[in-house]
Amino acid sequence: MAALRERLSSCHRALVTWDGGCAPDHLQGFVSLVQASVAPGGKVNVENVERLMTSSHTDSSFDLVLLGLVPGCSAIHSSDLLSEVARILKPGGTVLLQEPTDPQEAGAAAIRGPSRLYSSLTLSGLTEVTQIPPEEGMDQNGGLLGPSSLDNDAVTLAAKKPNYEVGSSRQLSLSRRPGPGKVSADLGAVKLWTLSARDMNDEDVDLLDSDDLLDQDDLKKPLPSSLRLGGCGEGSEKKRTACKNCTCGLAEELENSKSAAPKPATSACGNCYLGDAFRCASCPYLGMPAFKPGEKVLLNPSRLQDS
Repeated sequence: MAALRERLSSCHRALVTWDGGCAPDHLQGFVSLVQASVAPGGKVNVENVERLMTSSHTDSSFDLVLLGLVPGCSAIHSSDLLSEVARILKPGGTVLLQEPTDPQEAGAAAIRGPSRLYSSLTLSGLTEVTQIPPEEGMDQNGGLLGPSSLDNDAVTLAAKKPNYEVGSSRQLSLSRRPGPGKVSADLGAVKLWTLSARDMNDEDVDLLDSDDLLDQDDLKKPLPSSLRLGGCGEGSEKKRTACKNCTCGLAEELENSKSAAPKPATSACGNCYLGDAFRCASCPYLGMPAFKPGEKVLLNPSRLQDS
Protein backbone atom coordinates (compact mmCIF):
# COMPACT_ATOMS: atom_id res chain seq x y z
CA MET A 1 0.00 0.00 0.00
CA ALA A 2 3.03 2.28 0.01
CA ALA A 3 2.32 3.64 -3.45
CA LEU A 4 -1.31 4.30 -2.56
CA ARG A 5 -0.43 5.98 0.74
CA GLU A 6 2.03 8.27 -1.05
CA ARG A 7 -0.67 9.44 -3.43
CA LEU A 8 -3.19 9.89 -0.61
CA SER A 9 -0.86 11.97 1.55
CA SER A 10 -1.39 15.04 -0.66
CA CYS A 11 -5.05 14.32 -1.45
CA HIS A 12 -7.77 16.53 0.04
CA ARG A 13 -10.74 14.77 -1.49
CA ALA A 14 -10.85 11.17 -2.74
CA LEU A 15 -13.53 8.96 -4.25
CA VAL A 16 -13.67 5.17 -3.66
CA THR A 17 -15.89 3.00 -5.87
CA TRP A 18 -17.16 -0.51 -5.13
CA ASP A 19 -19.40 -3.12 -6.78
CA GLY A 20 -21.50 -6.10 -5.75
CA GLY A 21 -18.50 -8.39 -5.43
CA CYS A 22 -17.03 -6.43 -2.51
CA ALA A 23 -17.60 -7.75 1.00
CA PRO A 24 -18.91 -5.03 3.36
CA ASP A 25 -16.10 -5.52 5.87
CA HIS A 26 -13.46 -5.30 3.14
CA LEU A 27 -15.03 -2.10 1.85
CA GLN A 28 -15.17 -0.61 5.35
CA GLY A 29 -11.54 -1.50 6.08
CA PHE A 30 -10.31 -0.09 2.75
CA VAL A 31 -12.21 3.18 3.23
CA SER A 32 -10.82 3.50 6.77
CA LEU A 33 -7.29 3.10 5.43
CA VAL A 34 -7.87 5.73 2.75
CA GLN A 35 -9.41 8.13 5.28
CA ALA A 36 -6.41 7.72 7.57
CA SER A 37 -3.97 8.34 4.72
CA VAL A 38 -5.42 11.51 3.15
CA ALA A 39 -4.15 14.94 4.01
CA PRO A 40 -5.33 16.47 7.28
CA GLY A 41 -8.94 17.57 6.90
CA GLY A 42 -9.32 15.49 3.76
CA LYS A 43 -12.64 13.90 2.82
CA VAL A 44 -13.38 10.47 1.31
CA ASN A 45 -16.53 9.76 -0.70
CA VAL A 46 -17.79 6.22 -1.35
CA GLU A 47 -19.89 5.45 -4.45
CA ASN A 48 -21.25 2.31 -6.06
CA VAL A 49 -19.63 2.17 -9.49
CA GLU A 50 -23.01 1.49 -11.12
CA ARG A 51 -24.41 4.70 -9.63
CA LEU A 52 -21.49 6.94 -10.55
CA MET A 53 -23.00 7.95 -13.90
CA THR A 54 -26.14 9.25 -12.17
CA SER A 55 -24.35 10.95 -9.28
CA SER A 56 -24.58 14.67 -8.68
CA HIS A 57 -20.85 15.31 -8.35
CA THR A 58 -19.83 18.64 -9.81
CA ASP A 59 -17.00 19.17 -12.25
CA SER A 60 -13.46 19.00 -10.84
CA SER A 61 -14.51 17.65 -7.44
CA PHE A 62 -11.81 15.09 -6.55
CA ASP A 63 -8.03 14.94 -6.38
CA LEU A 64 -7.99 11.12 -6.58
CA VAL A 65 -10.47 8.50 -7.84
CA LEU A 66 -9.95 4.81 -6.95
CA LEU A 67 -11.70 2.38 -9.32
CA GLY A 68 -11.84 -1.35 -8.53
CA LEU A 69 -9.16 -1.31 -5.79
CA VAL A 70 -11.40 -2.65 -3.01
CA PRO A 71 -10.76 -6.42 -2.57
CA GLY A 72 -13.38 -8.43 -4.42
CA CYS A 73 -14.14 -5.77 -7.08
CA SER A 74 -14.43 -7.12 -10.62
CA ALA A 75 -16.22 -4.26 -12.42
CA ILE A 76 -15.50 -3.49 -16.07
CA HIS A 77 -15.26 0.28 -16.45
CA SER A 78 -16.94 1.46 -19.66
CA SER A 79 -15.72 4.36 -21.78
CA ASP A 80 -18.68 6.48 -20.61
CA LEU A 81 -17.75 5.79 -16.98
CA LEU A 82 -14.13 6.78 -17.61
CA SER A 83 -15.31 10.01 -19.27
CA GLU A 84 -17.40 10.73 -16.17
CA VAL A 85 -14.32 10.16 -13.99
CA ALA A 86 -12.36 12.61 -16.14
CA ARG A 87 -15.13 15.15 -15.63
CA ILE A 88 -15.20 14.99 -11.84
CA LEU A 89 -11.40 14.92 -11.49
CA LYS A 90 -9.63 18.19 -10.78
CA PRO A 91 -7.06 19.37 -13.34
CA GLY A 92 -3.89 17.44 -12.51
CA GLY A 93 -5.89 14.85 -10.52
CA THR A 94 -5.13 11.12 -10.63
CA VAL A 95 -7.21 8.00 -11.18
CA LEU A 96 -6.07 4.54 -10.05
CA LEU A 97 -7.88 1.71 -11.82
CA GLN A 98 -7.73 -2.03 -11.32
CA GLU A 99 -9.62 -4.24 -13.75
CA PRO A 100 -9.51 -7.82 -15.04
CA THR A 101 -8.17 -8.07 -18.59
CA ASP A 102 -8.01 -10.71 -21.31
CA PRO A 103 -4.61 -10.56 -23.07
CA GLN A 104 -5.92 -12.74 -25.90
CA GLU A 105 -9.31 -10.94 -25.94
CA ALA A 106 -10.87 -14.34 -26.54
CA GLY A 107 -13.24 -14.36 -23.59
CA ALA A 108 -16.26 -12.21 -22.86
CA ALA A 109 -16.66 -9.25 -25.18
CA ALA A 110 -16.79 -6.81 -22.24
CA ILE A 111 -13.34 -7.81 -20.96
CA ARG A 112 -10.67 -5.85 -22.80
CA GLY A 113 -7.03 -6.49 -23.39
CA PRO A 114 -4.45 -4.20 -21.72
CA SER A 115 -3.91 -2.23 -24.93
CA ARG A 116 -7.63 -1.50 -25.33
CA LEU A 117 -7.83 -0.45 -21.69
CA TYR A 118 -4.94 1.96 -22.27
CA SER A 119 -6.77 3.38 -25.30
CA SER A 120 -10.05 3.76 -23.38
CA LEU A 121 -8.34 5.85 -20.71
CA THR A 122 -6.64 8.02 -23.32
CA LEU A 123 -9.80 8.56 -25.37
CA SER A 124 -11.65 9.57 -22.19
CA GLY A 125 -9.37 12.60 -21.85
CA LEU A 126 -6.81 11.16 -19.42
CA THR A 127 -3.07 11.29 -20.01
CA GLU A 128 0.18 9.74 -18.70
CA VAL A 129 -1.34 6.26 -18.52
CA THR A 130 1.13 3.92 -16.78
CA GLN A 131 0.97 0.44 -15.28
CA ILE A 132 1.86 0.00 -11.62
CA PRO A 133 2.27 -3.12 -9.45
CA PRO A 134 -1.06 -4.49 -8.17
CA GLU A 135 -2.15 -2.72 -5.00
CA GLU A 136 -2.74 -4.80 -1.91
CA GLY A 137 -6.12 -4.95 -0.26
CA MET A 138 -7.10 -5.29 3.38
CA ASP A 139 -8.58 -8.09 5.42
CA GLN A 140 -11.34 -7.75 7.97
CA ASN A 141 -8.93 -6.69 10.69
CA GLY A 142 -7.25 -4.00 8.64
CA GLY A 143 -4.16 -6.06 7.94
CA LEU A 144 -2.68 -6.45 4.49
CA LEU A 145 -3.85 -9.26 2.29
CA GLY A 146 -1.49 -10.59 -0.33
CA PRO A 147 -1.96 -9.73 -3.99
CA SER A 148 -5.37 -8.56 -5.13
CA SER A 149 -8.18 -11.10 -5.14
CA LEU A 150 -8.48 -10.69 -8.90
CA ASP A 151 -6.90 -13.20 -11.26
CA ASN A 152 -3.34 -12.89 -12.49
CA ASP A 153 -4.45 -11.09 -15.67
CA ALA A 154 -5.74 -8.09 -13.72
CA VAL A 155 -3.82 -4.86 -14.27
CA THR A 156 -3.54 -1.71 -12.21
CA LEU A 157 -3.17 1.53 -14.14
CA ALA A 158 -2.62 5.14 -13.16
CA ALA A 159 -3.66 8.10 -15.30
CA LYS A 160 -3.85 11.86 -14.84
CA LYS A 161 -6.19 14.59 -15.95
CA PRO A 162 -4.42 17.40 -17.86
CA ASN A 163 -3.84 20.67 -16.02
CA TYR A 164 -6.71 22.39 -17.79
CA GLU A 165 -10.47 22.11 -18.07
CA VAL A 166 -12.29 21.07 -21.22
CA GLY A 167 -13.28 24.20 -23.13
CA SER A 168 -10.73 26.44 -21.41
CA SER A 169 -8.88 29.01 -23.49
CA ARG A 170 -5.55 30.77 -23.31
CA GLN A 171 -4.13 33.68 -25.21
CA LEU A 172 -1.28 32.70 -27.49
CA SER A 173 1.89 34.78 -27.60
CA LEU A 174 2.77 34.97 -31.27
CA SER A 175 6.14 36.20 -32.44
CA ARG A 176 6.02 39.48 -34.33
CA ARG A 177 6.79 39.50 -38.01
CA PRO A 178 10.13 41.19 -38.78
CA GLY A 179 9.77 44.72 -40.12
CA PRO A 180 10.60 45.80 -43.67
CA GLY A 181 14.27 45.56 -44.55
CA LYS A 182 15.12 43.10 -41.72
CA VAL A 183 16.62 39.74 -42.50
CA SER A 184 15.44 36.60 -40.65
CA ALA A 185 18.44 34.36 -40.00
CA ASP A 186 16.22 31.34 -39.27
CA LEU A 187 14.15 31.50 -42.44
CA GLY A 188 16.81 32.99 -44.69
CA ALA A 189 14.38 35.71 -45.73
CA VAL A 190 15.43 38.04 -48.52
CA LYS A 191 15.61 41.75 -47.79
CA LEU A 192 12.43 43.41 -48.99
CA TRP A 193 12.54 46.16 -51.63
CA THR A 194 10.77 49.25 -50.31
CA LEU A 195 9.96 52.73 -51.54
CA SER A 196 9.68 55.14 -48.65
CA ALA A 197 7.92 58.53 -48.57
CA ARG A 198 11.34 60.15 -48.68
CA ASP A 199 12.03 58.46 -51.99
CA MET A 200 8.66 59.63 -53.34
CA ASN A 201 9.62 63.27 -52.74
CA ASP A 202 13.06 62.89 -54.22
CA GLU A 203 13.50 65.00 -57.38
CA ASP A 204 15.68 62.30 -58.89
CA VAL A 205 12.80 59.80 -58.92
CA ASP A 206 10.87 60.04 -62.21
CA LEU A 207 7.20 59.03 -61.86
CA LEU A 208 4.92 58.52 -64.84
CA ASP A 209 1.43 59.92 -65.03
CA SER A 210 -0.97 57.04 -65.71
CA ASP A 211 -3.13 59.28 -67.96
CA ASP A 212 -0.18 59.74 -70.29
CA LEU A 213 -0.20 56.02 -71.02
CA LEU A 214 -3.68 56.26 -72.65
CA ASP A 215 -4.35 57.46 -76.21
CA GLN A 216 -7.60 58.58 -77.86
CA ASP A 217 -8.56 55.06 -78.96
CA ASP A 218 -8.41 53.89 -75.34
CA LEU A 219 -10.91 56.57 -74.31
CA LYS A 220 -13.53 55.60 -76.92
CA LYS A 221 -16.62 53.80 -75.71
CA PRO A 222 -16.61 50.24 -77.09
CA LEU A 223 -19.45 48.96 -79.26
CA PRO A 224 -21.71 46.36 -77.65
CA SER A 225 -20.99 43.94 -80.47
CA SER A 226 -17.28 44.09 -79.68
CA LEU A 227 -17.93 42.98 -76.14
CA ARG A 228 -19.49 39.70 -77.21
CA LEU A 229 -17.40 36.62 -76.62
CA GLY A 230 -16.66 33.82 -79.02
CA GLY A 231 -18.80 33.76 -82.18
CA CYS A 232 -21.77 35.68 -80.78
CA GLY A 233 -23.37 37.94 -83.40
CA GLU A 234 -21.47 36.45 -86.32
CA GLY A 235 -23.32 36.21 -89.62
CA SER A 236 -25.34 38.68 -91.67
CA GLU A 237 -27.50 41.39 -90.16
CA LYS A 238 -30.65 39.47 -91.15
CA LYS A 239 -29.51 36.19 -89.59
CA ARG A 240 -27.37 36.56 -86.49
CA THR A 241 -26.45 33.49 -84.45
CA ALA A 242 -25.47 33.08 -80.83
CA CYS A 243 -22.56 30.88 -79.81
CA LYS A 244 -22.98 27.77 -77.68
CA ASN A 245 -23.42 28.52 -73.95
CA CYS A 246 -23.96 32.20 -74.74
CA THR A 247 -23.57 34.47 -71.70
CA CYS A 248 -23.70 37.93 -73.31
CA GLY A 249 -27.49 38.00 -73.70
CA LEU A 250 -27.68 37.53 -77.49
CA ALA A 251 -29.38 34.14 -77.17
CA GLU A 252 -32.20 35.66 -75.07
CA GLU A 253 -32.46 38.59 -77.47
CA LEU A 254 -32.90 36.32 -80.49
CA GLU A 255 -35.37 34.12 -78.63
CA ASN A 256 -37.51 37.12 -77.67
CA SER A 257 -37.50 38.42 -81.24
CA LYS A 258 -38.80 35.06 -82.49
CA SER A 259 -41.59 34.93 -79.95
CA ALA A 260 -42.64 38.53 -80.75
CA ALA A 261 -43.08 37.84 -84.51
CA PRO A 262 -46.76 37.22 -85.45
CA LYS A 263 -47.54 33.69 -86.53
CA PRO A 264 -49.29 33.33 -89.87
CA ALA A 265 -52.80 31.92 -89.80
CA THR A 266 -52.94 28.26 -90.63
CA SER A 267 -55.77 26.17 -91.97
CA ALA A 268 -57.06 23.17 -90.11
CA CYS A 269 -58.96 21.64 -93.04
CA GLY A 270 -57.13 23.09 -96.05
CA ASN A 271 -60.33 24.57 -97.59
CA CYS A 272 -60.20 28.11 -96.17
CA TYR A 273 -59.47 29.65 -99.59
CA LEU A 274 -62.72 28.22 -101.11
CA GLY A 275 -65.11 30.44 -99.12
CA ASP A 276 -67.43 30.26 -96.13
CA ALA A 277 -69.35 27.29 -97.52
CA PHE A 278 -66.27 25.12 -97.15
CA ARG A 279 -64.87 26.64 -93.93
CA CYS A 280 -65.24 25.22 -90.41
CA ALA A 281 -66.75 27.16 -87.52
CA SER A 282 -63.36 28.14 -86.04
CA CYS A 283 -61.80 29.20 -89.36
CA PRO A 284 -59.74 32.41 -89.04
CA TYR A 285 -60.91 33.44 -92.56
CA LEU A 286 -64.61 33.10 -91.74
CA GLY A 287 -66.53 36.01 -93.36
CA MET A 288 -63.75 36.80 -95.83
CA PRO A 289 -64.03 36.33 -99.57
CA ALA A 290 -62.51 33.36 -101.34
CA PHE A 291 -58.90 33.71 -102.41
CA LYS A 292 -56.30 31.82 -104.32
CA PRO A 293 -53.95 29.55 -102.32
CA GLY A 294 -50.90 31.52 -101.16
CA GLU A 295 -52.54 34.86 -102.02
CA LYS A 296 -52.58 37.61 -99.40
CA VAL A 297 -56.16 38.25 -98.30
CA LEU A 298 -57.29 41.86 -98.76
CA LEU A 299 -60.60 43.12 -97.38
CA ASN A 300 -62.70 45.65 -99.22
CA PRO A 301 -62.96 48.82 -97.09
CA SER A 302 -66.69 48.98 -97.83
CA ARG A 303 -67.15 45.64 -96.01
CA LEU A 304 -65.81 47.20 -92.85
CA GLN A 305 -68.48 49.96 -92.80
CA ASP A 306 -71.73 49.50 -90.92
CA SER A 307 -74.57 49.20 -93.42
